[in-house]
Amino acid sequence: MVNAEFLGHLQEIVGEGQCHAEESMAAHTTFRVGGPAEYYVRPSKGQVRQVIALCQRYGMPWSVIGNGSNLLVSDKGICGLVMELGKRAGAISIEGNRVTAEAGALLSQVAGCAASHSLTGMEFAAGIPGSIGGAVVMNAGAYGGEMKQVLTKVDVLTPEGEEKSLSVEELELGYRKSCIPHNHYVVLQAELLLEPGDPQAIASRMAELKERRVSKQPLEYPSAGSTFKRPEGYFAGKLIQDAGLCGCQMGGAQISEKHCGFLVNKGHATASDIWQLICHVQAQVEEKFGVHLETEVKRMGDFSEVSMP
Repeated sequence: MVNAEFLGHLQEIVGEGQCHAEESMAAHTTFRVGGPAEYYVRPSKGQVRQVIALCQRYGMPWSVIGNGSNLLVSDKGICGLVMELGKRAGAISIEGNRVTAEAGALLSQVAGCAASHSLTGMEFAAGIPGSIGGAVVMNAGAYGGEMKQVLTKVDVLTPEGEEKSLSVEELELGYRKSCIPHNHYVVLQAELLLEPGDPQAIASRMAELKERRVSKQPLEYPSAGSTFKRPEGYFAGKLIQDAGLCGCQMGGAQISEKHCGFLVNKGHATASDIWQLICHVQAQVEEKFGVHLETEVKRMGDFSEVSMP
């Protein structure tokens, strides 16, 4: 049941049009699945602390998402409040070689802005469908580049409501990981240090990577990008293909026939379909090759009643 008092206080903080009750998460994830969030709010960077303080006052659980490009939300939805750091927390500024981007800025926007200022180093990120905040949390990367190569510092909000700046070393960045989830930090903004580059070379590299994505990835279907992390010494997509799982389907979820590293929503898939297929792939690959595939995709909500294949 919606707490009208809590919702009213949310509206006072972020504005009436920026918060909703029982908001479908299917509209906010690139998988296009997921049940309703009890409360859904889009604060600006300066309003994040107030929203969290309100949640703490009411004992309301809360979580943060960016562009929803790496999430699988339960069909049951999410109890508590989901805070989207998106367009309202997505300012980008450039001074010399330094780019400052708020957590909600899309990687494609940051890469494009850098290119327009003849700065090189972010070309790898131009086609990643995520936000700066999410990219920092998981040290996102592609085509030989990753965030730790360009980051200089990240401003976060601690669980106690303190703003602090973390250096690259303090972020403990590794393959698709950082210290941020473990410490329950909220990314507010990041500073990147890029290099002066040739505008034509930058544009050419971005066009090349775009062509590679379009030709090799199943961009015509909703997905969360690469479903699994790369196991040491292997490629996830090759293992899945060699296990005979190319095109394997459960409900509306399918292992892409174009790229086995991608699990796609072929239409009307549920979160349960997707999770069942992920578990099936993990079991088959482990049985055949003795390799455990760890997911890049993060789950939110309750999956306890999903029956395994």
